[in-house]
Amino acid sequence: MTGAAPEWITTPGLTDYRAAEAWMEARATAIAAGTARECIWLVEHPPLYTAGTSAKPEDLTQPDRFPVFETRRGGQYTYHGPGQRVAYTLLDVGKRGHDVRAFVKQLETWVIDTLETFNVRGEIREGRVGVWVQRPEKPPQPDGGPAEDKIAAIGIRLRKWVSYHGLSINVEPDLSHFDGIVPCGIAEHGVTSLVDLGLPVTMDDVDVALRASFDTVFGS
Repeated sequence: MTGAAPEWITTPGLTDYRAAEAWMEARATAIAAGTARECIWLVEHPPLYTAGTSAKPEDLTQPDRFPVFETRRGGQYTYHGPGQRVAYTLLDVGKRGHDVRAFVKQLETWVIDTLETFNVRGEIREGRVGVWVQRPEKPPQPDGGPAEDKIAAIGIRLRKWVSYHGLSINVEPDLSHFDGIVPCGIAEHGVTSLVDLGLPVTMDDVDVALRASFDTVFGS
């Protein structure tokens, strides 16, 4: 399958999390073996929390609110739920340069370029995983800088140099659902979404933007 463009799959409805993990692991194994194409899988999940390999128990503040799934992706606690676009990114990082840091940078750029489609400026912050937006209408940070909210999360795992898991962008989730965790271990900043920012953006709009931005960042 070397040289073939990644397959894009969009699954309607809400996808069971453990079923998604099993599918990703099988697909990553097949990609590594050369028997399947790379893949971008777009899904939504029912409300749930996931714990990455760096998750701290104290960051799960409401353990009985939603199902909690231990997972082998990097990172800490995240929330997934309806209205959030999850893009599972099954790509051969080996053939793309064997550079995990550069690959994560590409994922960040992909999110930032996608947000730019909607005139939203996404930014990266040293020491904080994910993509952030400034909220000057909110009270400033203690250091006097503008408030910032997280709009996208990134967390991957590699299997034989093939990535799986990926990223999530908040389109129109119930932001109160994030209250049961300290998202990615960062308590001093909030969470936002495209609709929370006042943009009438649909999931289909985001999917189109993701596809166009992917080709720019990664090539087809």
